[in-house]
Amino acid sequence: TSDEKRLPKLLEGTSGFLYYVSITGVTGTAKPDPAIVASHIKTIKTHTKLPIAIGFGIRTPEDAAAMASAADAIVVGSAIVQTIADYADKPDLTTQIHKQVSTLSKALQS
Repeated sequence: TSDEKRLPKLLEGTSGFLYYVSITGVTGTAKPDPAIVASHIKTIKTHTKLPIAIGFGIRTPEDAAAMASAADAIVVGSAIVQTIADYADKPDLTTQIHKQVSTLSKALQS
């Protein structure tokens, strides 16, 4: 969410990768706009060669594919935590998580 003027200061001393927060607010409650995110990522990449991971608001395979087209990695957290909560007391918890992660992964490969 930082503007281009602030980027040099933010990038001082960074290493590894950058984590781009795709929405403001609480994760899992809103969807990011892929066009806006892609534009911001493009701007950031003019200032650094570090890989960029996008997180927040990525819940579905469609979300994952849209965000992955702009970044080097995506992070899915709340959606998986929700699946854990939904299936915590059921014997197929691990099956459901595996299914969810596999579906997200397949979306990235197409």
